[in-house]
Amino acid sequence: MSNNIALYLMGGSVAALVIIVIAYILVNKALNKGERKYIRELRQGTKTNKFSSDILYQKLYMIYIKVPGIKRYLLKLRRRLEIISIQDEYQTRRQASSMITKALLIIIPLTILIIVMAHSNLLLLGILIIFEVFMIETIIEGMVSKLDTKLLKEQVEFFSEVRHAYHEYNMVEEAIYQASQDDELEISRQGEKIYEILISNDPEEELEKYYDIAPNSYLKEFAGISYLTREFGDRKTDTGASLYLKNLNNITQEMQIEILKRDKLDYVFQSLSVISIIPILFIETLKNWAVSNFSFTRSFYDGKVGLIVQMLIIVLTFVCYLLIRKVKDTTSNTSSKNTQNPWQSKLYKIPILKKFVNLFVPKKGTKQYKNLTRLLKDAASKDKMEWIYINKLCLTVVVFIVSIFFMDRIHKTAISYIYDQPTTSFNLISMSAKDEKAAIELTKIDNVFLDMFKGETKVTKAMISAKMTASPYYKEATPEEIEIAADRVYTKLQTINSEYIKWFEVLIGLVLASVGYMAPTWILYFQKVLRQLEMEDEVMQYQTIIVMLMKIERVNVEMILEWLERYANIFKGPITKCVNNYESGAWEALEELKNDITYQPLITIVESLQAAVEKIPIREAFDELDTEREYYQEKRKASNEKLISRKGMIGKGIGFAPMIVLFVGYLIVPLVAIGLMSMTDSFSTLSGMI
Repeated sequence: MSNNIALYLMGGSVAALVIIVIAYILVNKALNKGERKYIRELRQGTKTNKFSSDILYQKLYMIYIKVPGIKRYLLKLRRRLEIISIQDEYQTRRQASSMITKALLIIIPLTILIIVMAHSNLLLLGILIIFEVFMIETIIEGMVSKLDTKLLKEQVEFFSEVRHAYHEYNMVEEAIYQASQDDELEISRQGEKIYEILISNDPEEELEKYYDIAPNSYLKEFAGISYLTREFGDRKTDTGASLYLKNLNNITQEMQIEILKRDKLDYVFQSLSVISIIPILFIETLKNWAVSNFSFTRSFYDGKVGLIVQMLIIVLTFVCYLLIRKVKDTTSNTSSKNTQNPWQSKLYKIPILKKFVNLFVPKKGTKQYKNLTRLLKDAASKDKMEWIYINKLCLTVVVFIVSIFFMDRIHKTAISYIYDQPTTSFNLISMSAKDEKAAIELTKIDNVFLDMFKGETKVTKAMISAKMTASPYYKEATPEEIEIAADRVYTKLQTINSEYIKWFEVLIGLVLASVGYMAPTWILYFQKVLRQLEMEDEVMQYQTIIVMLMKIERVNVEMILEWLERYANIFKGPITKCVNNYESGAWEALEELKNDITYQPLITIVESLQAAVEKIPIREAFDELDTEREYYQEKRKASNEKLISRKGMIGKGIGFAPMIVLFVGYLIVPLVAIGLMSMTDSFSTLSGMI
């Protein structure tokens, strides 16, 4: 009995356990169902029926990052945008994807247009497709520059908000925090970053880190002045105004001058890049129009000379396009160029190539080494000397190979022209359709005999005449007609057999290669000229920095030099050298700086710094900068006007050069010259017949 009770208890326990498990599953399922319903309701409430461009750009970003060619530009673009959209990955991806998409929307239709217009000329088509690679970079660079200028304009409004908040709170960090509350503005992220720096445990160290990633020098100045004011306190000027707010006003004036300068340069250069590119897009169209309307120009456009002029226009367009980009150059100190590990650095790390490149790099201490080092500094180039020589050697090899390829192409074009041109007994300015058909048939007959003797250098007219007499084409021809035909074929054959790469053409290739070798140095000289135009503008920025620092307590000459080094571009090398040597002797370091520079306004500043080291306070040494502030502002504006005028004149000269060469050298001159020659030959032939 007891055994039966035990069995009943065990069975009941198992049944109860099964019921509990089933009940738990059912209840849990019901709860999950309710939770899923609740989540669906929440999602339904937050869903939008409108198109979301942000989500689209995020998805496009994931596609672009997987495409090899586009990935390169995307990562290059990110380096610029990460600085502007500081610590905001979502915003960086959205902006990068948006810019790449807009660039593709321009390039894809342009590619289709190029294929339609140049499909008959595969060489030109290939060059134009390669040229588009450079255009993509320019389009993206233009978009980033616009974003950079937009940030600069936002800074003006941001500083105004900081001014109002400072009046209310009388605390620098609180004023910056209040002005950074608008999340839709790019400048708000920068303001939040500066606020975090000011309230951090080690603001000086964090500030140094920020200087390396700040989008422009004006934010560096703002962050530095805000830190100094918070650290040493604000003070009243002689007029009773806040020194911090006055410095803020000085930075704002500098930004407004820079914004006007960029807007004017954008206006001057807005169409020059397009104008410089247009000629190569219409080379084939212009050629077809000229040949269809003036058939006598076929000998020029389908021959060697036409191809040479065509290549010269393409090279000229490419050079002018690059020069216009450098002339405009309104970007800030931040650059998208990878100066840490570019392709030159990767090549230089290969042991064999490194040894080969070092054979050309001048040794330290030599005159050539010193001259090139100074040139790199004067041009404000961030490239290393080894990278310059890698560029030189690569260009030398590429230019030589390309020049030999084009010479071979020129010879093939000349041979092709002989095989394809209509053959006439004398030069006609124009011919009827019937005459042209007969001339083409005569060319085909000549081609049969050209193929027989092509490549044979010991062919005589008699051998050609014998073949013609035995051929079905001249069964009914008279001996005089056969002799005329043999002379014509012999002349063509001599031309065909002479169309090969000769020793002097290889020499021309070597000369062009030497030009390619020197090109990087010439570009540095060109950059140096442009930097010289901007020297006055940079020195006036130094004056603004000194005006802001000179009235702050505990500021010394060394601190002023550190600030100048931070914002220097053209004179960065000499100023950095002075800062490094300052501790070993202030006066001597400044004297060496004065000897390293040749620009007189900067020499005047250095002399004032020397006076402030030993003789008089900083405020007295630079007193004239404060009292003549308005004069320097007007001078700065006039200097910018002069700079814009000079750049505009240089840019227009470079931008219109390809267009002028296209119409004058590729259309007008051939029409006039070949037309006159054809008329002269025709009249001479007619006179002989009479």
